[in-house]
Amino acid sequence: MKEIALHLIDLAENSIGADANTVHISVHEDFRTDALNVSVEDDGRGMSEETVTRLSDPFFTSRTTRNIGLGIPLFKEAAETCKGSLTIHSKPGAGTCVEATFQHSHIDRMPLGDLSGTFFTLVVGHPDTHWIFTYSYTPPFRGEPRIFEFDDLAFKEVLDGFPMTHPDVLAFLRSTLQDGIAIARK
Repeated sequence: MKEIALHLIDLAENSIGADANTVHISVHEDFRTDALNVSVEDDGRGMSEETVTRLSDPFFTSRTTRNIGLGIPLFKEAAETCKGSLTIHSKPGAGTCVEATFQHSHIDRMPLGDLSGTFFTLVVGHPDTHWIFTYSYTPPFRGEPRIFEFDDLAFKEVLDGFPMTHPDVLAFLRSTLQDGIAIARK
């Protein structure tokens, strides 16, 4: 995968596969500390310590459709290549949190990618899941961190059964996500 956003989709899909009801994706760009931090946290089935330990092995997967699982090992390698790390916290019955850090300015850091498109795809593709997206941007010299948060519960309540796939709803959702991230980056 060539973008961090694609890794976030992979991790979110893992959360859905673990029967998560709520998935919280956070992206924090901090130019003052030269750090990029991303995390995906869910309330799914969780994993044992043994399973978490084995996740860095590309020949281990809990999926039954194939015998390898490259997503987490590749993401971990990408983070470590950029003076960062990847950690996984999980407990059976209590969910999982995958956190990755990168040196933001590292020449080998993959691009962040299309965050608003990633969030849009997940909300529309999994409408029964509760999605929370947090994006924060800390500018390099002055000013406070700027935060955009999107919690789809309020959005779904306003729809009140109106189809999320209606073109006007899709356009509104896409522009809300794009504008929120763009405003935080100003």
